Amino acid sequence: MKKIGLFCKPKAPSAANTLRKLTHWLRKLNCQVFLDTATATIINEPSSHSKATVSEIADLLIVLGGDGTLLSVARAAHSHNVPILAVNLGSLGFLAEISLDELYPTLENILNDKFEIESRMLLNAYIWRNGEKVEDYNVLNDIVINKGVVARVINLQVLVDGQYMTSYRADGLIIATPTGSTAYSLSAGGPIIHPSMQTLVLSPICPFTLTNRSILIPDQSIIQVKLDAEYNDVRVTLDGQESYKMKAGDILEIQKTKTTLQLIKGPNKNYYKILRKKLHWGTQNVSDIS
Repeated sequence: MKKIGLFCKPKAPSAANTLRKLTHWLRKLNCQVFLDTATATIINEPSSHSKATVSEIADLLIVLGGDGTLLSVARAAHSHNVPILAVNLGSLGFLAEISLDELYPTLENILNDKFEIESRMLLNAYIWRNGEKVEDYNVLNDIVINKGVVARVINLQVLVDGQYMTSYRADGLIIATPTGSTAYSLSAGGPIIHPSMQTLVLSPICPFTLTNRSILIPDQSIIQVKLDAEYNDVRVTLDGQESYKMKAGDILEIQKTKTTLQLIKGPNKNYYKILRKKLHWGTQNVSDIS
């Protein structure tokens, strides 16, 4: 791997120093380094590359930041099937699990072709309006339909593989991948799903009917969610980062993408260890957690 794409969270306290040091280290090893425009600005280097362009050129992508930074890169990179090393500049993340102390030893192994890949499912979501596709996007974590400023229930009709499943009266609905099961879906009472499992979870947000609970469905299913009536400011939010308005009669159609996100596994890391760390499992004193 000699073509390395770098993405960095601009507002991270250690961003400039970390990025400058890493860029110098890679170039000393005769690696070509590609930065998108936002990342290049952090260390005052010229670049006109977009995230998608860097993802297309590179053999390896390194994301410096946190889970949010990785989510934004994932939408641009997944179709190019390029492995991603996610490095956390803050606390341990569910996705960005490599610490700065582990960065260079891990990179040495990667450049010597000693690493493991973990494939993560993504979803493709698009809105049909009057028979035309008006929005089309991919997500790694979740798709959320909810009301904007005013907390008020909305009516959503859900079909799975063309079969009517139910109609929700709720504050909203979350459709999550296994990766996204530990995000908003978990807060709404959804289950934790191991990222290797092939399933999707639908979690209603504060449903009017208490028997409406999260449901797991096969990953090959096509989900259609129709907004039954006109409401002010109903939004479809993608990975908590992008948002689009949904109108009465719109149909949001969701299915698994053909490609997956290729995440490089961290050394001495496993999913259960991350759960224990993030969710404070198996400890009597939270303050003792390192």
